[in-house]
Amino acid sequence: MGNSEIRRLDREIEKTMKKLEAVRRGEWWPLNGSERRAMARALADGAYQITRGRSAGRAEQRMDTTGTAAEMRLNAELTALHGERQRLITEAARAKAKRKSSGWF
Repeated sequence: MGNSEIRRLDREIEKTMKKLEAVRRGEWWPLNGSERRAMARALADGAYQITRGRSAGRAEQRMDTTGTAAEMRLNAELTALHGERQRLITEAARAKAKRKSSGWF
């Protein structure tokens, strides 16, 4: 039970780390639906502002804010996965110690 769950969590951790790195590089594929919509909205607003001859500073700031929020979400997910992995390792170690101590030798 323990090893397979730990391997599954390790795969999830790797996947989340790849997503986090992609978000830090400015890629959109790891974003969820609402984050993608916010990015697209800010992009469209910035393009509109530029075509009107105005600055797109606010739209750029909104895109940065959305990227930061996605990064924070993925960091929180990664922290939760690490905590769960540690809990499983501790649980498996306790079970193993209990088995060892209750043996004949």
